[in-house]
Amino acid sequence: MTLDHMGIDVTDYEAARAFYDRALAPLGITRVMTLTKEQTGSVDCCGYGRGGKPEFWLGQAAPGDAVRGELHVAFAALDRASVDAFHAAALAAGGKDNGAPGLRPEYHPTYYGAFVLDLDGHNIEAVCHAPA
Repeated sequence: MTLDHMGIDVTDYEAARAFYDRALAPLGITRVMTLTKEQTGSVDCCGYGRGGKPEFWLGQAAPGDAVRGELHVAFAALDRASVDAFHAAALAAGGKDNGAPGLRPEYHPTYYGAFVLDLDGHNIEAVCHAPA
């Protein structure tokens, strides 16, 4: 299976954009598209990706809609240093630690990941599968 893109709702779109701008930058993932509610017909949203293709989208939740922090998204990192930098940047941007950078041999011997909870409680991970 290949996933083309995904999107999540956030309670504070501007704060979430600032968080993801900082947290994903060490992974080489940047905001590549921004659309207004006038353009979408419903909500402001933006897409993040590499090479100009948006693969991860944020959208403002409708007023009164609850955003539940049960989503887990793992972003591929090119190396372990990028995982470390992601974790530090996400914490500096207001995220909460949900698993410091390190090996997770229970998944496989070279699984190196770090986990943070974003501003809405979504579990966001950076992972590198390459050996050290």
